[in-house]
Amino acid sequence: MKIVRNIMIIMIIALLVFIVINQMSSSPAEVVREVTTHFNEEETIEPKGTAAELPQMNLEGDLYQWIGKTSTELINELGEPDRIDVSAYNYEWYVYNDSESQYGQFAILEGEIVSVYAIGDDLEISPIDSGASYIEVTETFPFSSEVTYSDGDSSFTFRLNAEDLQTRPLVKISDSTFIQFYFDTFTETLSSMRISTGDALLLQRPYEIEYRGELPEQPEFTEEEWREIQEGMEQQVLDISNIMRYKHDVHRLEWDDQVSLVAYDHSKDMYENDYFSHVSLDGDGLKERLEEKQVAYVAAGENIAAQYPDAPAAMEGWLNSESHREALLSDEYSYLGVGVYRFYYTQNFLGKPF
Repeated sequence: MKIVRNIMIIMIIALLVFIVINQMSSSPAEVVREVTTHFNEEETIEPKGTAAELPQMNLEGDLYQWIGKTSTELINELGEPDRIDVSAYNYEWYVYNDSESQYGQFAILEGEIVSVYAIGDDLEISPIDSGASYIEVTETFPFSSEVTYSDGDSSFTFRLNAEDLQTRPLVKISDSTFIQFYFDTFTETLSSMRISTGDALLLQRPYEIEYRGELPEQPEFTEEEWREIQEGMEQQVLDISNIMRYKHDVHRLEWDDQVSLVAYDHSKDMYENDYFSHVSLDGDGLKERLEEKQVAYVAAGENIAAQYPDAPAAMEGWLNSESHREALLSDEYSYLGVGVYRFYYTQNFLGKPF
């Protein structure tokens, strides 16, 4: 009996130990993964370097310095913006588009700059140059498939797939500041760049995210507020399209209101009927949509995209898709209509009869 009693005591102790260990190893915040999907082509590249290899550098005097500065400091330095666009993330874009060779958007949240997107010639992005080759950038900013960010009790890991690493790698330059490099994969050179705070990145969610804690809630908007957001993105698509065409020695596109309505209706139709195609569910294509609005043309083309977080991201996606790039940089077209509905984007290019 004594032996049986000892065995029972040992079993009870073992059970208690198991329960305690199990409780200690379970985190109250489970690891959650959220994936944002973009419609673009698969690319492959191997990761190079790790975040720990990032060299120390002086970033004063460059685009990096704007993060954390105020809208007043921005205006004092660059003047009043040419346009202010609202965004889908509660910040406003101060847009500077008065140069045919440079373009910039500064995201202002509660009076402070939280993100900067810039494209064009002679950008101040020392120690690299605008238009630098992919290899040149990796030598200064080694890329990693995992980039971390912590905010209080929450921790986040941005996970980059092979396509991300080739087209839009992410680099951490301080505890809360990150750079997205957008590459033109056809020329293997730097197309543009975006500097953002970690919180701004969490709102945009351009990459797969693994996290402990909570993601910030996405803002909600009325239909009227969405319309204003969409109109801003439409103008950004026009601006960035013309900078990209300038960089490839192609003439500027003029805005066309009538064609923009055609593009808008298609983006809205794709969103409301949950499909993604140049051909509508009723079988109509661009030709039929233009004819319905009695639009005269000698040449026409269309680009569509979905689920990109904003207009700059959609533009860089189009630049890296062969068929979309062909339309974007074609000298056949002189007019552009853009329609955005939620995160569905349509570009309609037109060559008009003389």
